Amino acid sequence: MSTLKERYKTEAFPALKEKLGISNPMQLPRLSKVVVNMGLGIADKDALKSHGEALALITGQRPMMTRARKSISNFKLREGMTIGAKVTLRGTRMFEFLDRLINAALPRIRDFRGVPEDAFDGKGNYTLGLKDQMIFPEVDPDKIGSAQGMNVTIVTTADNNEAAYELLTLLGMPFAKKD
Repeated sequence: MSTLKERYKTEAFPALKEKLGISNPMQLPRLSKVVVNMGLGIADKDALKSHGEALALITGQRPMMTRARKSISNFKLREGMTIGAKVTLRGTRMFEFLDRLINAALPRIRDFRGVPEDAFDGKGNYTLGLKDQMIFPEVDPDKIGSAQGMNVTIVTTADNNEAAYELLTLLGMPFAKKD
């Protein structure tokens, strides 16, 4: 079992019960899914393939290629062109990915002071933008031609930002301290 999943069951679950004052365990906030999205913005097949393989290495799951919904001539984009990749993680893969993100990838960012606290959407979901996929130890910099950013969205069952913040804090998310 993943160490983060074990931590959730043994530490976070009872602490959430106490902090939020909820007696029914089914009403406690929990992680629903994690969506990793990499918008490439280009239609180069070689770049799409290499970044898609990197995303597969990072997440442990083959990505789904996203396509343009409509044509935009200024961007030389036609409807149906492949312009990105995304992966939706649930269950064990979700916990393993979050464990690697929190404990291995985020500390490798230069001058890392924590992730922003204000990236919640009002409904208990948290989105984190990463500028470079090279922070993950699985990615070989020699195989990837250019640095590519990605968005990581953590979807929870929480009703508000405060409950989701408590959940992520108890799971070990390194939030930046406000001065």
